[in-house]
Amino acid sequence: MQREAVQTDAAPAAIGTYSQAIRAGETLYISGQIPLDPATGDLVDGDIRAQIRQVFDNLAAVAGAAGASLNDAVKINVYLVDLTHFSAVNEIMTDYLQSPYPARAAMQVAALPRGVAVEADAIVAL
Repeated sequence: MQREAVQTDAAPAAIGTYSQAIRAGETLYISGQIPLDPATGDLVDGDIRAQIRQVFDNLAAVAGAAGASLNDAVKINVYLVDLTHFSAVNEIMTDYLQSPYPARAAMQVAALPRGVAVEADAIVAL
């Protein structure tokens, strides 16, 4: 199976040895996105809701670069430093996704890159 990297300036550049996403056949694997502003590379200002929105904006931008949208997602993983923010994730996801919603896992983690409070990755059917 051929693999192809997907990259867009509308999402933050990779900050390590990984691609923003990899297309393998008709599946897109989007790397974890944190609340970085793609224009500046800085963390977004604001509360947890602003951070969650930026994460989903970044996921949507990468999906769009592959000709898809987050509505094509079949699986989303959400990582939170504080699981009490899970209800905010649920509310904000409805701004980006329509029913039927993708499968999802949400987990509390001890820490995330750059000290952020939220990260998410996605698998998208193309």
